Amino acid sequence: MDLSIIILNYNAAAFLELCLYSVFKAVKNIDAEVIVVDNDSTDHSIEMLQNIFPQVKLIANHENLGFSKGNNIGVQHAQGDYLCILNPDTIVGETVFDEVLAFAKANPQIAFTTTQLIDGTGSYLPESKRNVPTPQIARQKILSNDSKYYSSHLPKDENGEIEVLVGAMMVCKKSVYEKLGGFDPMYFMYGEDIDLSYTALQHGYHNYYLGKLKVIHFKGESTVKDRKYLERFYGAMGLFYNKHFKKSKIEKALVENLALKGIIAAKSIENENVVNTNSSYKVLVTNDNTLQLELCDEVITYEQLCSREHSAQTQFIWDTATLSFDEMINFMAGNTSSQYTYRFLNVKRNLIIGSDSSSSRGEVKELMPQ
Repeated sequence: MDLSIIILNYNAAAFLELCLYSVFKAVKNIDAEVIVVDNDSTDHSIEMLQNIFPQVKLIANHENLGFSKGNNIGVQHAQGDYLCILNPDTIVGETVFDEVLAFAKANPQIAFTTTQLIDGTGSYLPESKRNVPTPQIARQKILSNDSKYYSSHLPKDENGEIEVLVGAMMVCKKSVYEKLGGFDPMYFMYGEDIDLSYTALQHGYHNYYLGKLKVIHFKGESTVKDRKYLERFYGAMGLFYNKHFKKSKIEKALVENLALKGIIAAKSIENENVVNTNSSYKVLVTNDNTLQLELCDEVITYEQLCSREHSAQTQFIWDTATLSFDEMINFMAGNTSSQYTYRFLNVKRNLIIGSDSSSSRGEVKELMPQ
């Protein structure tokens, strides 16, 4: 088997359903399996998987084991020569696995490969490519200076080597993952991708970013930026320095004191948990000329979408049953105007899903049967 796609889920049923639909469209030409590890979700994730995706290899944990342990369990069950660690709040295009897998096979010196990530508005997510957060860089990051934390030397739409990639989408050879020890289980959430990327560099491997390929990461479903996020994020940074920078005791102490004592106590991030639903004009984009949605003001084809200008404050609703994900993703990435928002009509056409913020949860709107 070529590829095992491992998705760790926790209470993200609606987004997971959309993710899996995109994944299965993307592996049609690949000998692949999909493994979902559920970390004791309390929503209907398990029921959804059993009813809609019986081909998924489901591993249901009876407690929330965190990101590292959960993914490592998935890897233990994987049969593929290559792994893809993928978040449940992602959408992939039809060609992304073909291209990433071909690149990984042709470059055995590369440990981990990732793509450009965009959020639910089509905007580039800078954590797609990062530098190793040395104590100096970490201090700057904590003090809100991101200039060296992200890999700004490489333009977002280009391909090239990077130091650190994000665990929301990473591809590697299974034997390399196992050789490097996988995600360190001391990280419950956050920091484990930095740690594993750095470990790969320490073992003489390289990490690579394919900026020409794009994957949607709604992000807010797995990364709500509240106080608990701050505690876990900066706490993970402390674990990273304790593991890798013990020789620099002064630097380590400065980072830990700033992060764990000063910043968390002083910095406040509001968890808005709201989405922008103020778009005054809603457009359904579909290639099904019989489809109508009561909430939409207009119905157009994808060809019509690309051939004309659109009014301000427009929300585009994608019909995922008739459009390709590559088309949707590329349009969003090329049209990130604050005037536009985007939603996805799921294949069963009973839910509309989307997000206008990478720091708060997205919108799941249930549609009444017609």
